[in-house]
Amino acid sequence: MGIRANLDASFDYEIVDEFYDHYTMMVESMEVMIIDLANEEMYKRSLDELFRVFHNIKSASGFLKITPMNRLARFVEEFLEDLRSNPKPINEQTVNWLLEISDVFAQWQTEIKEDLDLTKVKYSLLKIPDLDD
Repeated sequence: MGIRANLDASFDYEIVDEFYDHYTMMVESMEVMIIDLANEEMYKRSLDELFRVFHNIKSASGFLKITPMNRLARFVEEFLEDLRSNPKPINEQTVNWLLEISDVFAQWQTEIKEDLDLTKVKYSLLKIPDLDD
């Protein structure tokens, strides 16, 4: 029994479906927002939107008790909150780190759809990139 079966057993099917639909839209929009963080004109708007995406994932995964997803979303949300005090676009290292993070969420999207267990987060992703490069 994978993640989807566990969710369906614990929550109303419609709640799980709604979560999955919204989660899919958020995951599919992450990459563009992350890349736009390197663009001075798009920085603030993309940062605010990306923060909102991770906040929503954190809230929904907390409600559904999807602990790894909740923890990673919270971790990234806190990092993005710190970025809000950074007036300049982020460096390439940070963009690449965020893209790796988005890959994890995309992998989880597939695993939910295919009713697999969620892949564990690589420890290396928990090292926040240096913003001063």
